[in-house]
Amino acid sequence: MADTARTDALAIAGLIAEHRGEDVVALYVGEMAGWTDYFVIATVASSARRRGLLRAINDLLAQRQIEPLNRHRHLDQQEGWILLDCGQVVIHLMDAEHRAFYELEKLWFKSDLLYSSNSSASRSSSTS
Repeated sequence: MADTARTDALAIAGLIAEHRGEDVVALYVGEMAGWTDYFVIATVASSARRRGLLRAINDLLAQRQIEPLNRHRHLDQQEGWILLDCGQVVIHLMDAEHRAFYELEKLWFKSDLLYSSNSSASRSSSTS
């Protein structure tokens, strides 16, 4: 695992939680995914909050000298899922409906849970 990428993923997850992102998780997916090492996933309640959060994330990325591979990508017409690809860290900002439908944490169930803003998270990390 790249220590810098891990630190970046945790910083991004913390920032999202501080800006009222809900159910924020950071996952290490590097053992299963060949294109990235970390996912940061969060539910964001409104489009206004998503826009504000994107500004804050872009400021953090600039401070950490991380150049996104894409500025952001809307995965549906209503902006219910925004993906920000930063190379070793991929950020998913989703509305509750998309989060519940796609269940990315369940899809990547073998990943290591590095961070959860939900203190009652009971998912255990797996070791390969």
